[in-house]
This record gives sequence, C-alpha cells and structure tokens, in this order.
Amino acid sequence: MEKKVVVALDAMGGDYAPSEQVKGAVEAVGESKDIKVLLVGKEDEINGELKKYTFDKESIEVVHADEVIANDESPTKAIREKKNSSIVTAMKLVREEKADAMVSSGSTGALLVGGQLLVGRIKGVKRTPLAPFIPTKKGASILIDCGANVDARPEHLVQFARMGSIYYKNVMGKERPTVGIVNIGSEEEKGNQLVKDTFPLLKGCSDINFVGNIEAREIPKGACDVIVTEAFVGNVILKLFEGLASTLLGSIKQGFLSSFRSKIGALLLKPALKKTLKQFDVSEQGGAPLLGLKGLVVKAHGNAKSLDTKCAIIQCVTFKKQNISRQIKQSIAGEEK
Repeated sequence: MEKKVVVALDAMGGDYAPSEQVKGAVEAVGESKDIKVLLVGKEDEINGELKKYTFDKESIEVVHADEVIANDESPTKAIREKKNSSIVTAMKLVREEKADAMVSSGSTGALLVGGQLLVGRIKGVKRTPLAPFIPTKKGASILIDCGANVDARPEHLVQFARMGSIYYKNVMGKERPTVGIVNIGSEEEKGNQLVKDTFPLLKGCSDINFVGNIEAREIPKGACDVIVTEAFVGNVILKLFEGLASTLLGSIKQGFLSSFRSKIGALLLKPALKKTLKQFDVSEQGGAPLLGLKGLVVKAHGNAKSLDTKCAIIQCVTFKKQNISRQIKQSIAGEEK
C-alpha cells in the first residue's frame, strides 16, 4: 500500500480559523485516500470543530500548539519568540520529516521568514518565490513571484522561470510550458532596468521555453503558462485579478436577478454560465507554494474557506509524488555548473 502524503495544516491561521480549516481538512481526506492531515493548533478548539463531522479517524490527527502568530506582528520576532505557535510547529513537522508539506492561511510574512529559517532553502536557490495558479481563458497559469521578493535581481527572475517551469510541467503535464516576463509592451527594448536586464538572460536559457514580454492585459487570455515578475508587480496583478473577478461575478449575478425576464434568461443560461464562471474561480486553484525550499510550504488565501483549504491540501499530493523539490534542486545544481 502506497504511503499517504502527510500535510500539516495550520488550523489557527486565516480569517475563518479554525472552522473553515477543519472543514477543509475533512473534505480533503474524504476526497483523497492519499492524504493524512495533521491539524496544528489549539486542541480544544479543533476538537470542538471536528465533532461536527464524520471522517476516517486514521486520516486526521490533532497536534497541539497554543500560540498564534497574528498578521500585524513582526514576522522575524514572532518566528523566533513564539516557538509553540501553529505556524512554527507545522514548519518543524516539515523540517523533521514528520510531514511532507504544510499549508497555512496565516501571516504571509511569518511563512516567508519561517520557510527560510526553519525549513531552509535548497542549496543554490537565491530567493524563494510564491507561485500561485491563476485562472485564465486557456486554463491556468503560474504567477511567479506574487509577494515574496520585492527587490529581485535578474538572476532571481531566471531562477523563478526555471522553478515555475518545473512546477507547471509536473502539475499540468505540459512538457515545455511557455514562459513570459511581465512588461509594459511586447518590444524587447521596453520596460524598466530589471526587465531589460532579465530579458536576454531568459532568451539565452535553452531549458526555458521563453516567449518574450507579456502585457498585463494578455494574462487573463492565457498568453503564457509561467508569468515571471518581481513580487511588487506580481502582487498588484494578483490582487487586481482577484478583485476584478469577484466584482464581475457579483455584477453578473446582480444583473440576472434585476427583473423577472432576466431571471428567466439566467435559468436558461445557468448550465453554460456555471461552467464558464467556474473556470475563473480562484478558490479552486489551491494555494501558492513557496518554491525553492527543502520542504513544501503552501500559502493559502487569508480569507480561505473550506474549498480553498481543501484544494491547497490536495495540491500537496502532486507536489510530493512528482518530487518537485528534488527536480528544482537538480535544475539549480545544473545551473551552477
């Protein structure tokens, strides 16, 4: 029998913790027999939520941690001082190989700092980027980096492209995923100094299927599979994408309910419309892995509900089974030769 993938879930992180995190864990083990979830956090609160559900008791275990790192705390100070926090405890489980991965909707800063200090970077990895999948007209693309490295250099972006290509290839099954760099125009000579310096480096990488500059308006159309940028621009793109999608979906729903005639039209269009709107539902894209670490750390949305949490947990199975961390290690080792 194949060994289960063990995921340590920070049950205390996020706007709706621990209720939505616990519900997501129950849904994940119910959907996949390949997963065991370690719910990390305040034992009494977690057990109180677990009583609401029926699940395989062998697939969920509670690991007590009585401290919580808040979003407004100094990440470095919190990681060093709150040694019994749910985030630190979950990361230690990964470091000690008692868990294959950890998922958290908690403090992004604490996850970034903890990833470096507790889990550790793969040798040769200069920066560890966050790499979420975002929905597009053609399926899904990776946006890398979306929040970890706001002062990246050209060599960092080249590594982002390599790591993103490996991740996309293994998760989406595309042998040569296309890679583009975010810019204000398609011409090679355009952009700020970072993009101008990075462009020829990406162009010269034989192991990257580089297609050139990508303008922001082309991203929702699925212009490329791996979208490379530094974290400031990436985070702006991600937040705008999420906000616009939410606003449009809300406006469409409001429009269909505005009159009796529109309600009839909505009823007729519902099957096709549901399928189309589902394509742009960010909640089903999982979390953002912090690539380049020795173990897998996944950042889920701060406002994650059970569906987001479930998808983030399940995506850890592919990451582990495809041994993506080892492939990244081999790629970076080859780069340094």
